[in-house]
Amino acid sequence: MCETLGTACVGLSMALAAPAAFALPDILETPARTTLLAPKSLLNDATRAGERIVAVGERGHIIFSDDEAQTWTQSSVPVALTLNAVDFGSEQHGWAVGHSGVVLHSSDRGENWSLQLTGIEASGLAIESKEEQIAEMEERIEQAPEEEKADLEWALDDLHFTLENMQADLDVGPVNPFLDVWFEDDSHGFVVGAYGMILRTQDGGETWKDWAPKLDNPQSFHINSITQVTGGALVAVGEAGQIHASVDGGDTWERRESPYTGSLFGVMGTGQVNEVIAFGLRGNMFRSTDLGRSWTVVPNEGGATLNNGAVADDGRITLVGNGGAVLMSTNAGESFRVTFRNDREGLMAVVPLAGTNLLLVGEGGVVISDARGRNPN
Repeated sequence: MCETLGTACVGLSMALAAPAAFALPDILETPARTTLLAPKSLLNDATRAGERIVAVGERGHIIFSDDEAQTWTQSSVPVALTLNAVDFGSEQHGWAVGHSGVVLHSSDRGENWSLQLTGIEASGLAIESKEEQIAEMEERIEQAPEEEKADLEWALDDLHFTLENMQADLDVGPVNPFLDVWFEDDSHGFVVGAYGMILRTQDGGETWKDWAPKLDNPQSFHINSITQVTGGALVAVGEAGQIHASVDGGDTWERRESPYTGSLFGVMGTGQVNEVIAFGLRGNMFRSTDLGRSWTVVPNEGGATLNNGAVADDGRITLVGNGGAVLMSTNAGESFRVTFRNDREGLMAVVPLAGTNLLLVGEGGVVISDARGRNPN
């Protein structure tokens, strides 16, 4: 499944290929080193905490800017692991997630971070949840008519097989990364990741619950992105074209019929109620005006894999991707103008700045560009 993860696949391959080479205390007790190169190193995501901009990336680098990306300060981070995503539920409280299943929390607008959850703890929650499913299935089999028991016993065998794999993974160590995070406020949020991981908290990360059984994802495909769209609904997308929507704050989820069977790496709203844009591998892009019940293909002549996007206050939508791709829409995502930066470095996230300028983050660190992806004069 890793080959479908695009740019993020490189780091995931490393995490999966050699977990035994590291002792757990070394992984989770080595803080990120302070370096002037942090703003020039790989960054995977960026967002706003009020007027502040916070970006996260490789080696546990977290940097922040209070002057519209002109200068940057490196944060204090307790781990040196690659971080994949960051989100703030309020101006003060933010969460970052990454390799080895780490979840970090900041209560001071991203200046200092603490380790809130590890992959070992996340695996334990998933195993406990799977054991509960097995117990429920065994009870169903006991009460089911004879003609239904055969199918239920097959399902029980699948649950046992999955549990055995999870326990074997736990023996190896915290190998599976979280890939995205979303928080509604200081309390309620989700983290999602590889092999169908999704956890929910309602107390700011003090406690977490395995939420994977709530989604129709029996093959445990990667969940790559989660967001809230205008109108309040939540949407999550991932590998094999999966699209899940929730209209009750994430209590329950409904799987939508997907227009695509490849990997979707990002999902976002357009600024209009229940409108969604999903995008991913090889530049495939789709738009829905009814919360994913129907989809239209959005043409993309560039063809580069798309990783992330943002909506500016004036309604401009920008998507970014591999090869320096920058896509701009001024009509709520019905069509996009495609440009490529001259440096062709992969772009992982975008933050609209004052005027029409953009902050781009990716393989080359932080870059300020105009709306076409060019360096402004």
